[in-house]
Amino acid sequence: MGVAMNRIADLKVKIFADGADYEGMLKLARNPAIKGFTTNPSLMRKAGVNDYETFAHKVLAAISDRPVSFEVFAARWGANVNVKIPVTNTKGQFAGELLRVLSSEGIALNVTAVFTLEQVRSVADALDPGAHAIVSVFAGRIADTGVDPIPHMLACKQILASRPQAQLLWASTRELLNIFHAEESGCDIITVPNEFLAKLDLIDKDLSEYSRETVQVFYKDATASGFEIKITRLAAE
Repeated sequence: MGVAMNRIADLKVKIFADGADYEGMLKLARNPAIKGFTTNPSLMRKAGVNDYETFAHKVLAAISDRPVSFEVFAARWGANVNVKIPVTNTKGQFAGELLRVLSSEGIALNVTAVFTLEQVRSVADALDPGAHAIVSVFAGRIADTGVDPIPHMLACKQILASRPQAQLLWASTRELLNIFHAEESGCDIITVPNEFLAKLDLIDKDLSEYSRETVQVFYKDATASGFEIKITRLAAE
């Protein structure tokens, strides 16, 4: 195992792959650093999935040893399924009663699209004390508003202390560095898009060597483009 993967293995935060590309999911399932998978209707649409149930069953048949989160209506499709419930409906109404009912029935949940500390408190109050659940706080989108997500996620973690079976998830990852931000914040899980997972080998890369390689890429692209720079000397007045 290389230095980068050793460093990843030492992290407490669990990395979940976030995407809906079936072949990509299978490839990542062979990586022991990936501890679970999440997806959503937007990612499925982007990946060209047009039959939700068929896709879900196909994924679950191939990946049975790690958690997989599906939106809302996948409760009985597999023992490793976390049912994703948006924290509110499209009108902004809190899904508290649904969370209470499902969590009391022992259904593992993934409460998604959570942003505010008040929402985290409401989710904690709604969940059965012994329920297994994931609370997905969209740290990346919070950062998009100019708010530092690290202290925000630390506060979320403190709120969830009353629900020991509830795991805090850093969602909407924007860059590989967010894995270490999630670790710093005490998060249990971070979802990472496949394009960022492809950069895991860059962790602890020598920056001088990275600089040289970058210049080589620039040179190669400039040469391939056939660009020419013509220098025109101005006559002396």
